[in-house]
Amino acid sequence: MSNVLQRELSKWTQTVQISSANFLAYKGDVLLQVIGPAVVFFLIKYQLWSSIYDFADAEVIKGYTIQSMIEYQAWVMLVGFISQSYNSRHLAEDIRLGRISSYLLYPFEFWHFHTARFIAFQLIQLSIVAVSVVALYISGFLPSLTLSHFVIGALYTSLIGLLWFSIHFALGILAFWLDETWMLRVTFIIIANFFSGAVLPLELFPDALRSLLYLLPFPYMTYVPVKIFMGVYEGSVLYAISVVLLWITILSVLSRLIWARGIRLYTAAGM
Repeated sequence: MSNVLQRELSKWTQTVQISSANFLAYKGDVLLQVIGPAVVFFLIKYQLWSSIYDFADAEVIKGYTIQSMIEYQAWVMLVGFISQSYNSRHLAEDIRLGRISSYLLYPFEFWHFHTARFIAFQLIQLSIVAVSVVALYISGFLPSLTLSHFVIGALYTSLIGLLWFSIHFALGILAFWLDETWMLRVTFIIIANFFSGAVLPLELFPDALRSLLYLLPFPYMTYVPVKIFMGVYEGSVLYAISVVLLWITILSVLSRLIWARGIRLYTAAGM
């Protein structure tokens, strides 16, 4: 039994190491993934919200001062680094181009490999976030940062990253029927970003819509982790974790059903 566990752990460890090396081999891509959101934050979000407060001649909008709004948007960027870093582009290509045939022969399953790739990328992203948090804190953009809130927020956001991975995996394996799945991914990301509070804090939404959104996973994907990081989340963190775990379970079951149906239709046409 112990030998089996050691072999399984060795597979995961080596795959994570190889995937990390592959990701870091393209240092320009990694750099752009950091610089891109930072440029959007400073040149668009910072300037946009500063202009909104100046134009409205208001010190507080829906409970947010300009300082707390900028802090909110900074945390949105950091949450995105952790939770939305992985996409299913390579997963869909593996299916469409027939590359999954090798995974059907190897002792390391298809979903194991992509999960290990996700873990590898998450570890890289966590390192980037740690450096970014220090830089933003020194710059004064994260005035309410405390170690306890950061630890809880980081753990919760890592769970959100697993939720995003589950969503991308389910969308990616639809490549058994679709030539391209990027449109589904982009459409979902746009909808999720808007309704999760990544664009606007949920306080700016109508009350009826906000109540409806809490029946869906969207608020727990950005708004809740941001509020946890800021130390002002008024709900139960354990309840939020339960909701996220429920959706991960639902998506995992759905993915298994899609995979079981799709693999019966698979013909390795791209080989």
